[in-house]
Amino acid sequence: MSFFEYPFLIRALIGVVLTGLMAPAIGTYLVQRRLSLIGDGLGHVALTGVGVGLLLDRSPVLTAVVVAALGAIAVELVRERGRTSGDVALAVLFYGGISGGVMLVTLSGGGGGRSLVAYLFGSPLTVTRADLVTMGVLAAVVLAVALLLRPWLFAVCHDEEYARVSGVRVRMLNLAMAVTTAVTVTAAMRTVGLLLVSALMVVPVATAQRFTRGFLATMAAAMAIGVAASAAGLWVSWTADTTPGATIVLVAIAAFVAVTLGAGLLRPRRPAPTDAGPPEVVLPG
Repeated sequence: MSFFEYPFLIRALIGVVLTGLMAPAIGTYLVQRRLSLIGDGLGHVALTGVGVGLLLDRSPVLTAVVVAALGAIAVELVRERGRTSGDVALAVLFYGGISGGVMLVTLSGGGGGRSLVAYLFGSPLTVTRADLVTMGVLAAVVLAVALLLRPWLFAVCHDEEYARVSGVRVRMLNLAMAVTTAVTVTAAMRTVGLLLVSALMVVPVATAQRFTRGFLATMAAAMAIGVAASAAGLWVSWTADTTPGATIVLVAIAAFVAVTLGAGLLRPRRPAPTDAGPPEVVLPG
């Protein structure tokens, strides 16, 4: 029985490949800025957008994009002005977002529990053609920002103060990065889920950092790893009858562990110290 005999599996494969491309692309910047967990916070906020869409009988993806983008802008402005710590802002995202989302999805009725599971943990096998069109447009936006603005985004991630002094529009780039992260989270919620997409932003990047040198090489390798882990995870989930989103993340983590262990074994060892004593010192004359 061939994997490609079923149209729903082909749609699922296209969806997870798009996710595997865009999540590590923007995740490379987040890891560089030590904001690896921001995807989790925005995922919780996006759940509120899903609840709004279901309650108003609108597209949950589009309402989630709007709500998550507004949440990302708010957090970035709060972080910039220094009115509260980043940890507090993320805590508000985590708990307020998921609480509001659960309440709104429940109020919308119509199998709220099933809707929550599908959006929290992904359901790529149910992706439709319309979902793929939406994901394709959002993925194109994410990749355009991540690749075309790379020199300026890298400057901000590497040294924000130096970039500001050099005349780079730091605020605009920070907001662009925050909104792009929100778009990535919401675009991937149909494939790997709001609670798991952050793993695909971080784990492939961490894996690529084990064997690459340079920012661009790390981004390219992370995107390749993301695509490979997404496709392989979908195939494993189909053959083993497991949850696709969780399986994709586990495959990505397995790749990270394998590369880390391999790098440790291949790393040249320092010569062991001998007991021959200190070297003889020869004085001149």
